[in-house]
Amino acid sequence: TGFLGPRDKRIYLVLRGFLGSNAMILLYYAVQQMPLADATVIMFSNPVFTSILAWIFLKEKCTIWDCVFTVFTFTGVILIARPPFLFGEHLSGIEDNYTNHVKGTVAAFGGAIAAACTIVVLRKMGKSVHYYLSVWYYAVIGLIECVIIVFILSEWKLPSCGQDRWMLMLIAVLGITGQTFLTKALQIEKAGPVALTRTVDVVLAFFFQFIFFNRAPTWWSLGGALCVVLSTSGVALRKWYNSSRRS
Repeated sequence: TGFLGPRDKRIYLVLRGFLGSNAMILLYYAVQQMPLADATVIMFSNPVFTSILAWIFLKEKCTIWDCVFTVFTFTGVILIARPPFLFGEHLSGIEDNYTNHVKGTVAAFGGAIAAACTIVVLRKMGKSVHYYLSVWYYAVIGLIECVIIVFILSEWKLPSCGQDRWMLMLIAVLGITGQTFLTKALQIEKAGPVALTRTVDVVLAFFFQFIFFNRAPTWWSLGGALCVVLSTSGVALRKWYNSSRRS
């Protein structure tokens, strides 16, 4: 397939690599600043933003239902972020301090928008570009960007603990594997079923947070997760139904 791809698709491949790697960087930052499940739920809101961006850039239809799902998504994010002017100063379920929680929320929200942009670019390219080539651009551009930023921040050092090094390698393998499967899934299946299947992310995030970190979610987080899952599932089901009816 070559390493550069079709000439008329290279700009999209570069965009896919840049946006995808930034979405992942923002997610990793968010997970460090706030509970795992909360960061995952906010990041998972990207299907709603995908619909809005697809309406703007791909001329796909945007209905009143898309607006309703968007409101549900923002409600879920607010329930997870829990701003003090709405929920008071004494908040439970916040790691470290509220400032870091806000930073994590903003990062996860930015990551969700970047992920939505990535999916729109993947749709624009379609099946004309091999899915491994798309993942290749994601990996290379992410590597270049991270090397530059790490040198600027003077953080270029390996963890002193041997276990952390293995964890970093595991993150790399699992991350690339996940990107490969997602890219392939979007090429061979409609976006609706793919988005519905990915709702398992939220369930697994709450499960892993409880199993590995012994941290039970708050009712606010569960309410926010329910809003986000309902909105993303609604978007997926509506698009799936419309595409099935047309075909």
